[in-house]
Amino acid sequence: MPVLNESRRAGDFVLSEANGNLSRDSIVIDTGVHLPGTVLGKVTATGKHVALAPAATDGSQNAAAVLRAHADATVGDVNAVGYTRLAEVRADLLVWPVGISDEDKTEALQVLAGAFILAR
Repeated sequence: MPVLNESRRAGDFVLSEANGNLSRDSIVIDTGVHLPGTVLGKVTATGKHVALAPAATDGSQNAAAVLRAHADATVGDVNAVGYTRLAEVRADLLVWPVGISDEDKTEALQVLAGAFILAR
């Protein structure tokens, strides 16, 4: 019997969130293909979200949201939903940039905790 692998599903990393849509905001993804649970930064000049970039200086070096569902912005901006406050997430299911250091992860998690997005 063949082994089937299920892909990541929207919100599969969320342990709890506030009632209704209080934890979520509509966001715009600027570039790239992102899985649910991707930690995002927000470019200050445009207000658009991109994958967290710890070495950047445009605002995207600061964690601002966690992406709820798959987003493909390879051909242009795409609307998406991000957790921006009041949520508990599974730390082991968050998606980080390749090569991110443990120190940068810790800093990003502290910034998210400031918005009451807690990794467990």
